Amino acid sequence: MDAIEPSRRQVTFNGPLEAGIRAVALLGAAYPKAFDLQRLTALDYLLVRTKTIEGGPESLHPPTPLRSPDAEVRRRIVHQGLVLMMSRDLVEQEAREAGLMYVAGENAAAFLDALRSPYLLKVKDRAHWLIGHFSGYTDAEFNAIIRRYFEDWIIEFQEFERSIGVA
Repeated sequence: MDAIEPSRRQVTFNGPLEAGIRAVALLGAAYPKAFDLQRLTALDYLLVRTKTIEGGPESLHPPTPLRSPDAEVRRRIVHQGLVLMMSRDLVEQEAREAGLMYVAGENAAAFLDALRSPYLLKVKDRAHWLIGHFSGYTDAEFNAIIRRYFEDWIIEFQEFERSIGVA
């Protein structure tokens, strides 16, 4: 009998399923408010790194020496997660004047109530904290904060490249 090779693919908390669950937690915490993909992508990043926000609770994920500045990679994963969650009525997509928006779906509340693992309880807690923290911010204020984080990510990425002799 042939031995089964272990998967060489690194298992992380950043696949479509995990991003989808975080999106449901964020949308559930914000209900009935809806967000576009750009906002959900930014919130997803901040949800696992709440300690980077002044006064934020401990981050869900440990700090990494390099956080990818490629927002498109994260955006694609969040979108795949939203599609997955929409297939289970956990998220609804709505066409609005501002564009495509996402809101917690019919089954979101029951789904979130069923999540009981320590990690998922922290996800829900951080989602409520994050939504509450940014509730008074206008879109322009929120976008300015995200631009600042993105600039920090770019600088960090460039410093890392210089340290390994790439740039």
